[in-house]
Amino acid sequence: MQRSLDLARVLVVDDELSSRLTLQTILEAGGYRVDVAGSADEAISKLDQGQYELVLSEAEMESPQAGMRVLSHARVMEYRPATALVTAYREAKASRHRLGDEQQVSINMENVSALLARVADLIGIRAWQRSAQRAAQA
Repeated sequence: MQRSLDLARVLVVDDELSSRLTLQTILEAGGYRVDVAGSADEAISKLDQGQYELVLSEAEMESPQAGMRVLSHARVMEYRPATALVTAYREAKASRHRLGDEQQVSINMENVSALLARVADLIGIRAWQRSAQRAAQA
């Protein structure tokens, strides 16, 4: 009997259709199940309805704080997904915003393997943190 493959679920949040589709295509080719949202409100609704291992959100969408609102909401979910800000224009946006301790992932079409490795690292680190917390509580 063949077991179905349990792929990690990723939520990609970006108001720019081309960036959202590019990242979705790359992640799906890398073996991830991907849901997309085009706004903070849509992303929050998806977070409330599903469970994700990773949430990647553009920093600035319908408002300068929209991406941080999505990540803040993700962090209070009981299942505690990994979170990261993502941008196709890292230098321009990073210089305009203080992103604090947020994880950052930039989309660089010339280095897709590095992007997929970073996504795998974020998911793996968060999974390890969750198992360590469960072990500490036991």
